[in-house]
Amino acid sequence: MMADGNENNLMDGSPVLVIGVGNAYRGDDAAGLIAASNIREKNLPGVKVVEESGEGAALMELWKEQDAVILFDSLRSGSEPGTIQRFRAGAQPVPKDIFHYSTHLFGVAEAVELARALDRLPPHLIIYGIKGRNFSMGPELSPEVEEAVPEAVRLAMEDIRILQSPERPGPN
Repeated sequence: MMADGNENNLMDGSPVLVIGVGNAYRGDDAAGLIAASNIREKNLPGVKVVEESGEGAALMELWKEQDAVILFDSLRSGSEPGTIQRFRAGAQPVPKDIFHYSTHLFGVAEAVELARALDRLPPHLIIYGIKGRNFSMGPELSPEVEEAVPEAVRLAMEDIRILQSPERPGPN
């Protein structure tokens, strides 16, 4: 199926789980939740959307029997705020120094690596990280992150289209 610009014209193929990670009251940390919410609003067939705090064990439980997962989270790296980074978790390690989970120190990157060690990674796990600038208390995103969220959603929509198409690639 070729992209036709109509995001709602996806095939009703394999289920895709979309996970939004973050805290809605910590500034740019909400970017993953907002991106996932934007996907939910599209009401796509074969796509389930959940929100999660980012605790690693909970993430592993969510994706344990999933074939295709797309996860959004904010990140802290040396890049410019609003920068979007995409990781195919099965094909590459996820840098643990840019995905922070402050409460339990077992977050997205640790969950991926533990799942990899236990052979419990979903065959298709795509992670979108959006570089944040402001993680202080409050619901507002910084302008750079607010601008980046729709682009991350657009990129994920293309991944969903591919994951649900007959031309679906093999596992990561």
